[in-house]
Amino acid sequence: MAIDIQEFDAQHWVKTRSSLDPSQSTFLTWSGSIYAFIPGEKQIRLFKMVGVSVSRCIPVEEGSWDFTSRELTYYLHPETGEILRQWENPWTGEQLSVMHVANNPVQGHFKGKFPARVFGDSTTFVFDILMTYPNPLSTEPKFADYSPNPTYQAAELFKLTVPTADLLNPDVLSVAQLQLYWDRVGPWVPWMKMGDRPGQLIYSAYGGKVSGVDALPQLLQDEINTRVPLYKHAPPSFLDVEEDMTSWLYFQTYFDAYLAGETFPLPQAEEI
Repeated sequence: MAIDIQEFDAQHWVKTRSSLDPSQSTFLTWSGSIYAFIPGEKQIRLFKMVGVSVSRCIPVEEGSWDFTSRELTYYLHPETGEILRQWENPWTGEQLSVMHVANNPVQGHFKGKFPARVFGDSTTFVFDILMTYPNPLSTEPKFADYSPNPTYQAAELFKLTVPTADLLNPDVLSVAQLQLYWDRVGPWVPWMKMGDRPGQLIYSAYGGKVSGVDALPQLLQDEINTRVPLYKHAPPSFLDVEEDMTSWLYFQTYFDAYLAGETFPLPQAEEI
């Protein structure tokens, strides 16, 4: 059976990644493992992980949408799957606070054509995102032990597979049956305090869409309902911010809280 590469209108990507209904928040969740990859050393699984993105697409004009979202990812014990609040760095022996991912917002604009691979009854959107830009932490001496490299470089590799019939059905505003595969290669995250040690993190995750907070993994439900209820909904509108939140900017913003040993992600109340 041949794979057919086709181009789809932006609306088909919108109903895959999120929803054509701007009043709805769409939940995408994933789980997997994070590995340490150090030249000359045996690879080890440092963490399990679980995460969620809650998103909304807002039509701007014909064939164009604003995308706005928030996302959480938790670093978990590699064997038990429990949330890590403290982590002993196996290379330095230092006990460190764990700064989980709490990116708010993550935004974009969708328009034009989106290529996808049609195979049998399924369509797969493939996105390989390669990033290279100045590391915002490298110019401040206080971050020298955490993230000193002047350049941030990473790769995010996404594959989202949906039933072609649902994708093309005009009555379906959000494709519920979705398989997500996400891999990432990137530098040590700052809270690990790896300095300029050689090596990278490799993330391998899979997941899909769920109907709401109550359908998320229990760990995420508990965190969202008790500590970060802001993540019950996507932002109601596109947020006017200079740039998306990242783990590096979050670390920069809340460095003092990290040093004080506070529990992350820091509590965030639900929007009224």
